[in-house]
Amino acid sequence: MIKKFLAAGVLPLAFAALAAAQTEGSAPAASPQPTPRLANGKVDFGGKGVWAPIWVLDWADKKYVEHPVDVPFTDLGLKLYKERRANDSKDDPEGYCLPPGVPRYTGTPYPFQFLQMPDRIVILYEGASHMYRQVFMDGRKHTPKDQLNPTWLGESIGSWEGNDTLVVDTIGFNGRTWLDYVGHPASEDLHVVEKFRRPDYQTLEYEATIVDPQMYTKPWTTNFRVKFRPGWDLLEYVCLENNKDLMHLGTKEPK
Repeated sequence: MIKKFLAAGVLPLAFAALAAAQTEGSAPAASPQPTPRLANGKVDFGGKGVWAPIWVLDWADKKYVEHPVDVPFTDLGLKLYKERRANDSKDDPEGYCLPPGVPRYTGTPYPFQFLQMPDRIVILYEGASHMYRQVFMDGRKHTPKDQLNPTWLGESIGSWEGNDTLVVDTIGFNGRTWLDYVGHPASEDLHVVEKFRRPDYQTLEYEATIVDPQMYTKPWTTNFRVKFRPGWDLLEYVCLENNKDLMHLGTKEPK
């Protein structure tokens, strides 16, 4: 597994993020700066900097998330998960530079930024496919299921719980993503409800509830925290350029 991500250039960034977190942990504690807010009182998730998550390999493992999760697999979900564990995730779509999807994008070891506008929030991702995500805040409802065009990141509709919690409801996935590196599966029936909070300037609290009746017998929820890096900018990242991962997985060298 380490070899796989070292080849793809992911591991150094993950270790750098972890090292930074450890360094901060050894420094004297300082009073956190207050949560920034917009003129309307809502939380401002932006600022001059980026959110830099740790590498969440497994949304159910206490090593990466706040609480361990006993994932309620269906028979099909468990079958796929065991197959992926047995072959060391060799078919992981992210290894082929395909979009990680939701919620996995938030748990990749690459920075992301929020751009907040009156009618939508845009999330810019540095890593993987270097993509963006639109969260519509204009009061619209989800497109009827029979009219949806399934995509990698789905259709995201946002709302607020008070002034502190951004709730993002997403459906319309294409079923081609994995929820994490260890291979928790997803289908076109995936429905993800995310909650974003910023209790202080430095911290993003992220929570995702997974609903997918093909893969899980009931909804399950995971959560972790992301640190803010003031002064950092998103960098250009081209996953397809010099991608060594395909060769490591036993496929032909890309031309």
